[in-house]
Amino acid sequence: MPVEVKDMTLDKVAIGPVSARVYQGAEFAKGAPIVVFFGGGAFLDQGPADCPVAHTLASIGAIVVVPDYITPMGSAFPKPLEVGFSIFSYLANKRAGLGDRKSLLLVGGEEAGGNVAAAVALKARDHFAKELDGQVLLSPMVDAFMGSASMREADAIGMRARWAEGWSQYLSAGVCHPYAAPCLCSRMAGVAPTLLLTANDDPLRDEAIGYA
Repeated sequence: MPVEVKDMTLDKVAIGPVSARVYQGAEFAKGAPIVVFFGGGAFLDQGPADCPVAHTLASIGAIVVVPDYITPMGSAFPKPLEVGFSIFSYLANKRAGLGDRKSLLLVGGEEAGGNVAAAVALKARDHFAKELDGQVLLSPMVDAFMGSASMREADAIGMRARWAEGWSQYLSAGVCHPYAAPCLCSRMAGVAPTLLLTANDDPLRDEAIGYA
């Protein structure tokens, strides 16, 4: 299915205006699921860059909102989470403006964005926000200790430094809460249904498997 991409500003989000890129099929069906997808970037990149995952999801029928979760409030925890949860809450009440009142609402993300999506799902559980229907996590960046075997393998070939810099940025306020590093969460009951994907050669593989 051909995919249409448009940039927009979500003006009435609780934390203030948030820019986003919306991907949707040219002939999406009534009631198409809405996915709030947080891109990667190790908490270092800003702005909603082109997102191949969002394009793929839209091509099979979803409406995908990719927000800029860094620029509005900065990259230090809990600011990206506050932006992400505010967008989820906004769309939970305004989903008819994009899809339909009966559209499923999911969060998703890859790498650092997977961290934010996982944290939004945990916070939704803790705040009894029943509007979240599921989460899709692609090799989420959830372990601030970076001690897994797959991450050590990445260190051996010089790939670990970017994630280390990202964690340093994200935890610069000195807080390490389960919302900041979801692998620290000891209670997963009640969290929205989850699809978690990773790859054998991904440095984030082991922490993704551990979180699953």
